[in-house]
Amino acid sequence: MNNAPGDDEEDHGEIFIDESDIIHEFTIDDEDLPDADDESGLDAEDAEEPDDSMHLFTGHTGELYTVACSPTDATLVATGGGDDKGFLWKIGQGDWALELEGHKDSVSTLAFSTDGQLLASGSFDGLVQVWDISSGSLKCMFEGPGGGIEWVRWHPRGHLVLAGSEDSNVWMWNADKSTYLNMFSGHGGSVTCGDFTPDGKTICTGSDDASLRIWNPRSGDNIHVVRGHPYHTEGLTCLTMSSDSTLAITGSKDSSVHMVNIATGKVVSSLIAHSDSIECIGLSPSSPWAATGGMDQKLIIWDLQHSSPRSTCDHQEGVACLTWLGASKYIATGCVDGKVRVWDSLSGDCLRTFSGHSDAIQSLAVSGSGEFLISVSLDGTARVFEIAEFR
Repeated sequence: MNNAPGDDEEDHGEIFIDESDIIHEFTIDDEDLPDADDESGLDAEDAEEPDDSMHLFTGHTGELYTVACSPTDATLVATGGGDDKGFLWKIGQGDWALELEGHKDSVSTLAFSTDGQLLASGSFDGLVQVWDISSGSLKCMFEGPGGGIEWVRWHPRGHLVLAGSEDSNVWMWNADKSTYLNMFSGHGGSVTCGDFTPDGKTICTGSDDASLRIWNPRSGDNIHVVRGHPYHTEGLTCLTMSSDSTLAITGSKDSSVHMVNIATGKVVSSLIAHSDSIECIGLSPSSPWAATGGMDQKLIIWDLQHSSPRSTCDHQEGVACLTWLGASKYIATGCVDGKVRVWDSLSGDCLRTFSGHSDAIQSLAVSGSGEFLISVSLDGTARVFEIAEFR
């Protein structure tokens, strides 16, 4: 601090050190001097975030894309990814894993049957393989699709497998009899999302061609085609259906979300608030609310009765996936920044941020017991986080 005029302290001007002022001389090697790069490295290491996971699965050798949890076994998990492999493994049992062999391209999707007896794996090689959980063996393999498998789903009350393909078709097989049942044709682009309605009586599928198609699974008839104004203007990315099988809710690259009456094929409401591609949708099991996540770095909780946002939850980067934590008020999101976050849907508050991943989260699943949340990432790992407090 400069002295003000009138201070008692005398200004001596510049001060020089003379050789006679040196008391002792030290010799220091250049190697001993701190390097600016090293210092920044130390800072980064000091700032490294903790790993909040209680179990880490590292059986894969490439990026991970999909995770599914058994509905009947509290610890059984399936993961698949870019190393062309799928694995079955158990939470807390690091020495046990069963490789799901046979795919020749990335394993893009996995789904357990409702009774937990079978697991379906779909790959970009165009194959769907069905695994018997009790024996750990391959039960059957379905060929036919002329493109990669985008998703697989099971009938809610039986062993019928449904798959959407890059070949613009939807395929259905009977896993008990290992037989082909039907092919649903009509989309003009890759079938990016789809499922049976909860009552099992209808199929809804969405495509890159910006259309939703509603099918009769028995006859194979296309009951309704939903496209054009006031529907999506770009490809569909995700869909879900109400528990009473009356509504389909779809998200698109065009940042819009639409609610469609399945019986009539009419758009009944539009949810407009996002500003970038919608990546994921989930319906609350206990309230008339929906959650949507997008590349605009937002999770939005919607009141479906009023078609309006209840709360907007801001993220640092895009929201890639989400899941409601059972019938609770809590939602988990997986993000491009590698974080998994738990939100209170009532207040919109972030209650917990789980660290550990070093790259984007691709998929989330909740264990059958509801005690664990499993995330898979482009970093090649699957991590398990304890969420018992949020049940």
